Amino acid sequence: MNLRNDIRNVAIIAHVDHGKTTLVDELLKQSQTLDSHTQLQERAMDSNALEKERGITILAKNTAVDYNDTRINIMDTPGHADFGGEVERIMKMVDGVLLVVDAYEGTMPQTRFVLKKALEQHLTPIVVVNKIDKPSARPEHVVDEVLELFIELGADDDQLDFPVIYASAINGTSSLSDNPEDQEASMAPVFDTIIEHIPAPVDNSDEPLQFQVSLLDYNDYVGRIGIGRVFRGQIKVGDQVALLKLDGTVKKFRVTKLFGFFGLQRLEIQEAKAGDLIAISGMEDIFVGETVTPIDHQDGLPILHIDEPTLQMTFLVNNSPFAGREGKFVTARKIEERLMAQLQTDVSLRVEPTGPDQWIVSGRGELHLSILIENMRREGYELQVSRPQVIEREIDGVKCEPFERVQIDTPEEYMGSVIESLGLRKGEMQDMIHTGNGQVRIIFLAPARGLLGFTTEFLSMTRGYGIMHHTFDQYLPMIQAQIGGRHQGALVSIDQGKATTYSIMSIEERGTVFVEPGTEVYEGMIVGENARDNDLTVNITKAKQMTNVRSANKDQTSVIKRPKILTLEESLEFLNDDEYCEVTPESIRLRKHILNKNEREKASKKKKVAQ
Repeated sequence: MNLRNDIRNVAIIAHVDHGKTTLVDELLKQSQTLDSHTQLQERAMDSNALEKERGITILAKNTAVDYNDTRINIMDTPGHADFGGEVERIMKMVDGVLLVVDAYEGTMPQTRFVLKKALEQHLTPIVVVNKIDKPSARPEHVVDEVLELFIELGADDDQLDFPVIYASAINGTSSLSDNPEDQEASMAPVFDTIIEHIPAPVDNSDEPLQFQVSLLDYNDYVGRIGIGRVFRGQIKVGDQVALLKLDGTVKKFRVTKLFGFFGLQRLEIQEAKAGDLIAISGMEDIFVGETVTPIDHQDGLPILHIDEPTLQMTFLVNNSPFAGREGKFVTARKIEERLMAQLQTDVSLRVEPTGPDQWIVSGRGELHLSILIENMRREGYELQVSRPQVIEREIDGVKCEPFERVQIDTPEEYMGSVIESLGLRKGEMQDMIHTGNGQVRIIFLAPARGLLGFTTEFLSMTRGYGIMHHTFDQYLPMIQAQIGGRHQGALVSIDQGKATTYSIMSIEERGTVFVEPGTEVYEGMIVGENARDNDLTVNITKAKQMTNVRSANKDQTSVIKRPKILTLEESLEFLNDDEYCEVTPESIRLRKHILNKNEREKASKKKKVAQ
């Protein structure tokens, strides 16, 4: 069996924030890839503005580096489970994985999630214990934790015999010894271990072509681009090939362009052969999981499994009194075009029109959908969205809902209130470990709808010291009970105008205010959270009456508390079923479906009668 020893395909997997993207930066810098004058910015692979701000990887990206005559193709994967669909498909393109684990935090829920996917594909693992330079690093314990996780996930003997490298990606150092003193100022141990342990691809380029699309990209000039691996044979620009579609049909097309990856660039190439990771264009409706083969030898690869969405929201055209003031794209046609463009590259997303000017958009979680909304807002779109709902399914005649695995790290003193709160949300405790230093790690299985809106409550309950991660686990029979939801009512504006300091002062004792003095408000807009569980209409635009009579106690200077300005995620968590979040390039406003107070009261009476 011939092997292509000049090439290695490897994916970097890890939990959020354990340093994958920083590690890729260092591998790029220290390989013989970039010119000496190329200045690499921090986390160069995260190209999207949102990725830079949040410090997370949303889209999988590929790059390639040269090291001692070997081309190493590196896939940098997202760590968040909301983007897990990408991780799963990347595993099909590579022969091994670099599992990056934080030397202090150890294995986390997403480490488990991505590692499980890699082991299922029988990939060869290498473990990189990163951040070894931290004073709190505990490399020996972390390696034990990783080994336990491998055993728990059913790794075979070869996989259990994994090499370990200790590194500090941020400082560009690594070594095979767990003593921080032994760190070398080079990434050579990482490169050498990849070349030694990751299997080289099989060279079967003389057989008929098989190329499978694992990721999609889109470009206004060449249209849709399929990124994937050549599993067998060769492909050249100008070849007439067959595309085996997911629905069983076959389309013929000519390969107009091929791209290879090198450093941070995508370069045009003329041909590729078995083992190469490439991008291909020329086919308008190419989709993930489809196979490109010769016309006379149509032999498809197994279709890739794509995770189904678990959460949905309704997107609507903005129809508030302030509609069209701040956005460039406000019509139904523009919003629909944008959602359809998103479907070109995001395979875990579903969009269905449900009526005039509204669509149900389903995704993998709150983060997945909120990042789409944030991107649209930055591009100049105006829209309204409803409260997120979990997607229920019928499995073997039983109504089921998604459950998530929740891992919480918190100081011991807040443990009781966290357990009680998740208990009320029907979470079931699976495990509890005292990790030392007064910290405890608790693992729950909880229904996804119970976790909607839990983050804010959790942070205030643990005074910001708690860390929570959750990933989709499985569908289980539905719990017949009202779970989660907001306990407080809203403060709703009764008229249109500008909020005044004078009226905010009189409203403050009723609850928490969300708007600053001078903010424009309209009737039916939510301006705060009531301290009680009912909605309260308030006049927030009332100005102080001026009189020419001097009062005995003079005017004290008005001092109001700082309003609580909600982020997009907090706004989505705050929503109730009868409310929308209005999103424009400049503002995020909360509002009631029915803006007029009297009409709202009539509607709620009707609803009570109907029940």
